[in-house]
Amino acid sequence: MAVCTPSWHNAAMTTKTPKRPRDTNQHAKFVLDLATGENEEREPSPKQVNASRRSEKGGSARANSLSPAERSEIARLAAEARWKKSG
Repeated sequence: MAVCTPSWHNAAMTTKTPKRPRDTNQHAKFVLDLATGENEEREPSPKQVNASRRSEKGGSARANSLSPAERSEIARLAAEARWKKSG
């Protein structure tokens, strides 16, 4: 039986759980299919694995390249945008 963990839990783990149906009857069938092994989870394609690895590096590389003043400016603009939406 597969253990469902959030995709953000472990960056090296790139498998995603199948999307669960909202309808109660469809959800019951989904759970039954998983329990009986009729609904197999797919392995990620090499393209998806490579994209995941590249995205892990991108954020930290950008954070390291920005000065504290630049990061502060970006954060200030983001906060202004959030307040503009809610207000």
